[in-house]
Amino acid sequence: MAEYDIAVIGGDKRTAYMIPFFMERGYRVTGYKIYRRNDMEIEMDGYADSLKQAVESAEVIVGGIPIEKKGIVNLKELSRHIRKCHKIFGGVIPEAFRQECSERGIACFDFMKEESIAIFNAVATAEGAILEALLHKQTNIHHSKTLVLGYGRCGKVLCGKLKGLSAYVTVCGNHSAELALAEAFGMETLPLKHLREKIGEFEYIYNTVPALVLDEGILEKADKDALIIDIASGRGGLDYEEAEKRQLKALHCLGLPGKYAGKISAKRLSEYVIGKL
Repeated sequence: MAEYDIAVIGGDKRTAYMIPFFMERGYRVTGYKIYRRNDMEIEMDGYADSLKQAVESAEVIVGGIPIEKKGIVNLKELSRHIRKCHKIFGGVIPEAFRQECSERGIACFDFMKEESIAIFNAVATAEGAILEALLHKQTNIHHSKTLVLGYGRCGKVLCGKLKGLSAYVTVCGNHSAELALAEAFGMETLPLKHLREKIGEFEYIYNTVPALVLDEGILEKADKDALIIDIASGRGGLDYEEAEKRQLKALHCLGLPGKYAGKISAKRLSEYVIGKL
């Protein structure tokens, strides 16, 4: 019989702050390599010394966003320890791992496949990106010439919030339908093929595209005082080596919801987990 109801493994502030929400609902919780800082007081029922111990002590495993993190949670190791009795929760779970779980009869839930959570995450990401911009550039967002690359979920939310702060927002992308929608909502638009000739006009540049769009040819035309905020997942959408060579200020801002909205994000995530149980 499992010693605990839920094992929380790895993650960031969001994952750590889920623990008290679970415990308030009466669940017994153990943790492994939980995010900790001096300003955080997170208590739980138990502490695991290894991933194996954590997995074997509970049937519900809750990981971070993304679920795999170097030096903390390795999915190959996790795969060796999980059994049919387990339910796995986490974010940005690789398709190969989810397929393996399906074949083994193990329930596996990706937070980011739930649209309501993904939208909430986009809101927290957009607010965090704007805060990063305010912290790293000594100018106003009000009436700033701002470029947003991509008009997907995060791009839409970010553009709306920037426009609400009276920025002059231009959306850049490859898809005519997305550009038409951005224009309908009052944004200026720029086809990606014209980015190189226009990028020097912008003082704030936000990238949401998870592919290399800001390459050497584009960056050489960027204003030297521009601030680039890259919120794209994975390796981002920017040639960071080239940006550093050109002394451009470029920030790859991953995990912004965990950095700036840990508690409220944890509430949403824990409610989702409990709903599935």
